[in-house]
This record gives sequence, structure tokens and C-alpha cells, in this order.
Amino acid sequence: MYDGIVQDLIDEFGRLPGIGPKSAQRIAFHILQTQSFDVSKLAELLTEVRERVRFCEVCGNITEQTRCSICSDPRRDHTLICVVEEPKDVVAIERTRQFRGLYHVLGGAISPIDGIGPDDLSIPALMRRLGEATGDDRIREVIIATDPNLEGEATAAYLSRLLTSIDVPVSRLASGLPVGGDLEFADEVTLGRAFEGRRVVE
Repeated sequence: MYDGIVQDLIDEFGRLPGIGPKSAQRIAFHILQTQSFDVSKLAELLTEVRERVRFCEVCGNITEQTRCSICSDPRRDHTLICVVEEPKDVVAIERTRQFRGLYHVLGGAISPIDGIGPDDLSIPALMRRLGEATGDDRIREVIIATDPNLEGEATAAYLSRLLTSIDVPVSRLASGLPVGGDLEFADEVTLGRAFEGRRVVE
């Protein structure tokens, strides 16, 4: 434990996700010991981010405008919606350059242990969005791209039941063995999904 404000700084960094006590301490001392580190610029950016960044009124992605750049892009396919848990998932999928539709960010995943149910996510907003899409903009497929863990699978199962009940075509993002990985290190769920998603070799 350090005295006073130094420990307060370490404690604040330690509250960030993925930052343990040692990492928090390293960050704090880097700021203290590096003369060229612009503390005022960091503080200014943090304040500006809190003031300017909001959630897209359509999909829930982060943006500085009312609508994000993806929802505002007329070149995107408005009949395809990819459902993800967090804005960072949008970035990951966009990097692949394989998807040209729109997104819907849930803001998390169903987790009864953490007290998070369907109504705590933006699932009602998704249902409204699907109901409002008519004519040429009618949704022809919803791709569920939640994480391949217990919470993600529970969310995907819930959404699948909900969407198929209103005749919306639903697909689940395939998952399996990573390229360059070894079979012996794959867990049972990953290996099972790989078998389910196997393809005929042409």
C-alpha cells in the first residue's frame, strides 16, 4: 500500500476491466515517472469521450452522431442484421470485410448468475426494429454472433426461439477449431461445434 493520492490512483486503474493490482501499479508509476506523458491530454480525452460518445439510436453501436456510420451507410445491406453482444464485436467482424449488412448490439449476454435477463439487454429494441422493417427493407436473415461461451449460447438459444416464432430466418455464426491450433488443446464445446460445422471437401 502506498500513501494517499498515489494509492487512490492505483485503485482507480485497478477498477478497470482486465487491469489487476500489479498492472494498475505499473500504469500509475509510468504516468508518475514519464515526464513526456501528457496527463492533461489524457484527462481532456476522457472528459470529451464521456461528453461526445453515445449509442446509435438504431443499432446500439458507439458513435458521436445520432446514428453510427454503418447504419447511415446506404451501401450496406439493410435486410441483413448481425446480432452481437458488445460494440467491440462490431469492430472484430468489420475487420474481416466479410459482412456488409447492419448490426444490433445487445449490450451484453443473458446471465442469470449476474442477474442479467432478456429485458436487461436491447432485445425488445431488436424486436421493434424487425417489426418496423417492411417492404424492400424486410429482414431476410438475422445472424446471431454472440460469444461461444455459456452466456453467449444461452442468449443465442433465447433469440433463436424468439425470432423463429415470428418467421424471421435465423443463423448462428459458425465456430470451431482455430487455424494453427492443436486438437489436443481444444475444449469439448469447441471440438463439438467443429464437428457440427464440418463441410464436404471438394
